[in-house]
Order: sequence, then C-alpha cells, then structure tokens
Amino acid sequence: MTLDEIIQNLNLTVLTGSRDFSSIHPASGYASDLLSCVMAGAKPGGLWITLQVHMNIVAVASLTEVSAIIITEGAIPEPDVIDKANTQGVILLSTSIGSYSVAGKLWESGLR
Repeated sequence: MTLDEIIQNLNLTVLTGSRDFSSIHPASGYASDLLSCVMAGAKPGGLWITLQVHMNIVAVASLTEVSAIIITEGAIPEPDVIDKANTQGVILLSTSIGSYSVAGKLWESGLR
C-alpha cells in the first residue's frame, strides 16, 4: 500500500509540501504521544500516529526515519513546525479522527 492510497483512504490532509506519495510504501505503524517511546519503538519507513504538534516531532521523525506523521484529533502544528518539517523532509498529515480510529483503519487496510 502506498502513502498516496493511505492519504486517500483515510481522507488525510497533507500539511507539508507536495511529494510523490505513490512511491512511498509505509512498512508499519506506531502510535504514541511519548517521544521516548517513539524513538525506541517506531520503525524506519513506518507511520507515526500522534496528537503532538510541537517542534520536537520533526526531530523524532527525522531520527527514526518514519515515512510520515499522522497528527490526529484535528490538531494542526504552527507554521514554523511545518516549515521545519519541509526543510527536514518530514511528511506531516492531519485528520480530525482520533489516534485509536486511525490505527484501526490502518490495520484494516493491511498495514501491520
């Protein structure tokens, strides 16, 4: 499954610059708001599901090499966070639904 298909299936809003999302194939998912847990548990190439919107999510995403961050519950990062994500090549996506529902929808889609 491609990131483009995930964006379409979950009706996600892309917050960062345009990329070829059809060439990105997330390999797993990880849901946590605790950054130290994300650093220990998120897999490179996976998706990170979180409610966090502060600058540190960009650093953690870069460190863990996740495919993208899905920000839940309608939370939107400040413009400086989005700018930093663009600079670092981190994809930020947003949805109004909660983390639990996002994880469930990804599981149903076959992302393990």
